[in-house]
Amino acid sequence: MAASPSSVPFKIILGSSSIARRKILSDMGYKFTILTADIDEKSIRRDKPEDLVMALAEAKADAILSKLTISEQERSDEPTLLISSDTAEAIQQRIPVCDDVKEAEPTLLVTGDQVVVFEGEVREKPSDVEEAWKFIRGYSGGYASTVSSVLVTNLQTGFRKGEVDRVEVHFHEIPDEIIEKLINEGKILNVAGGLIIEHPLVVPYVKEVGVPIIYVKLGNEFRKQSGNFVTMIGTTDSVMGLPKVVTEKLMKEVL
Repeated sequence: MAASPSSVPFKIILGSSSIARRKILSDMGYKFTILTADIDEKSIRRDKPEDLVMALAEAKADAILSKLTISEQERSDEPTLLISSDTAEAIQQRIPVCDDVKEAEPTLLVTGDQVVVFEGEVREKPSDVEEAWKFIRGYSGGYASTVSSVLVTNLQTGFRKGEVDRVEVHFHEIPDEIIEKLINEGKILNVAGGLIIEHPLVVPYVKEVGVPIIYVKLGNEFRKQSGNFVTMIGTTDSVMGLPKVVTEKLMKEVL
């Protein structure tokens, strides 16, 4: 999908306050507005990380949908995309839509979520400085995986589809003084697993970013997606919370 503002037949709303996601979407060439979801993420629990991030993406989409008011400006001939993200797998279903949305021009709502998995433990945002230190110290000389979801909902038709990807990030030894600087800065307290691989202090210690594994939801289970598509997925953007190729692919499929 060409990301030329003049040729894109829809508008985009990014349903996330993440600076990283804003940058990724801008780098993709899109113009967008931002609308965030007010949900209690801790109240949503699932056993598997893939299920958790998709459940959170769905909850964000539902919350934004409930407060979304279609303005006269949005009642144009173009569909509108609303995008929010954090890392995960694929779902495909239909949701109820209100009459107002059905009568309006096509609107796409995109949401998502991300967690970090380290030695089998699912990590969300650090609860405090002590936990942040534990997280980053654990990654030193080892590796962690990001699990990210992107969910796109066509508000006019009720068609909803999403995918989850998983990326391994390997690290060199991270000196304690670097960890201390990161914690004192405070940004890592606001991201899943305290993991910001694009941070200037972290970049020198990223050894390798592995190829993402794409999961598709079939029935009640997530299965790995085979084929060349997996090798085409970006890596760093997936770890940052908004995999570009997955986002583009889902936009096309729900329009």
